[in-house]
Amino acid sequence: MPPFVYRITKYDPAHRDERGHYTGAEDTVSDHGPVEEAYLAAIAAFAEAAGTDRLEVREPQVGGFARFGLEPPVDGYGLADLFPAGPAGFHDGALVPIAVGLELVRSMLRDNGAWCRLEAEGAFAVHVGWDQYLYIGSNLPCETALARTRALGLFPERIDASPYDFAPDDAAYVQRPADADFWARLHWTVSSHRAVFLEEVFAVNVSRWHRLTRDNIETVRSQLVPRSQLAVWPDLLTDVDTAVAALPDEDLAKIVWEDEDGQITSTVVDETQFAAVTSQLAGARAAGVVSMYAGEDLPLFTAVLPDSDGVLRARWQTEPTPGDRDWAFLKTLRRGQVVTGTVTTIASFGVTFVDIGGFAAMINLPELSQRPFDHPSDVVSVGQEVTAEVLDVDMVRERVPLSLRALQEDPWPQMAQRIGQMVIGPVTKIVPFGVLVRIEDRADGFQGLVHTSELDESFRDVVEVGDAITVKIIDVDLARRRIVLSHVPALTSTTDGWP
Repeated sequence: MPPFVYRITKYDPAHRDERGHYTGAEDTVSDHGPVEEAYLAAIAAFAEAAGTDRLEVREPQVGGFARFGLEPPVDGYGLADLFPAGPAGFHDGALVPIAVGLELVRSMLRDNGAWCRLEAEGAFAVHVGWDQYLYIGSNLPCETALARTRALGLFPERIDASPYDFAPDDAAYVQRPADADFWARLHWTVSSHRAVFLEEVFAVNVSRWHRLTRDNIETVRSQLVPRSQLAVWPDLLTDVDTAVAALPDEDLAKIVWEDEDGQITSTVVDETQFAAVTSQLAGARAAGVVSMYAGEDLPLFTAVLPDSDGVLRARWQTEPTPGDRDWAFLKTLRRGQVVTGTVTTIASFGVTFVDIGGFAAMINLPELSQRPFDHPSDVVSVGQEVTAEVLDVDMVRERVPLSLRALQEDPWPQMAQRIGQMVIGPVTKIVPFGVLVRIEDRADGFQGLVHTSELDESFRDVVEVGDAITVKIIDVDLARRRIVLSHVPALTSTTDGWP
């Protein structure tokens, strides 16, 4: 709200008791007459004084859960003639002239099922609250508008803030925008799952569902209502009988069904409406049930549409899913960053998984060590704390490869300095083209190859794995990470020990 905030009501402050409760004769609903018109005239006076000729719709809501139910809802929630594009025109960020803004206030005063905040770039704001309480904020004191309001028979009072000021559900939560990364992730998800469903919420309690395929994602994207909340669901539609059986015994449930023409519809019902919905589903070709309880049946991931310039100005938040939390964490990572985590799994296919802040990053085999090893368990163990470097942050597949190797000193340049040295080491493996010999006295010591051409023919026939032989380091190929040895047979039985 701007700095000058006024509560405007039809209730005379003289008719309040010591607790501030109104005790007069004014009704708490609109009179659909002169008092209602007085409210609208007061708003118009303040808008003129503030120099405001357009208002922005913020956080729109419609339907039975949007307001207080003091009057019966009307067709179109009082929006029928205000938005040429239909209900989808009533979206966050929609700019409307003052005349349309006043009609929106009229609908809110009559509690016809539509509600929103009306603002003008931080300079002017209108909120409609319980029992015909009106809150106007302006960046100017608007003395002429105050006088006009009093002349209309209303009672303006200066207050610190509107009780309907927007406050996020979680101020610390970073909302995911439907940006390039989001759409790339969605394309990848559709390709992986063949089809998913996109729920588009453009006003609280109003949603549209889209079955996405590889061929229609961009078409659907072009038709989304500005600043919509988006939720990506797996293929939640199944056979109708199974969906009906999934209805809870009581409380609320969201029913989603697809008719024979492919039209997808959703509605929120309670246990008193289950029978009617069940009969309605009889003609559906597929249906599903989504729990209305927080933390249950969460979508794969969510986002909110930014404006055309890429800035996310919508203030509302989706309920964060595990996928959203992963995204938020990944946004804090950078290539080359050093992280600490705990080894959780050593997979049979060789990949080691590490928990870093609740996210499962991975270490591929070549990134475990600068030194040779036979199995990942030779290097790490489950439960071990490790420090690694982030090699990449894949926002599409949501993968983070790590490297222990990158933080280890490269031993190969030091190995290259040993060219010409003679070493006694055990034969570790016999291959058709020679033998491998370990040339360091440690379990993860480097091995070199003695080619068959470097072995006496008689020696080839008798050498076995485990035999200690004397070799000379004749080359260290740093590019290919290979060590070439030659056999020194004359010293095999006379030289003992490691250099």
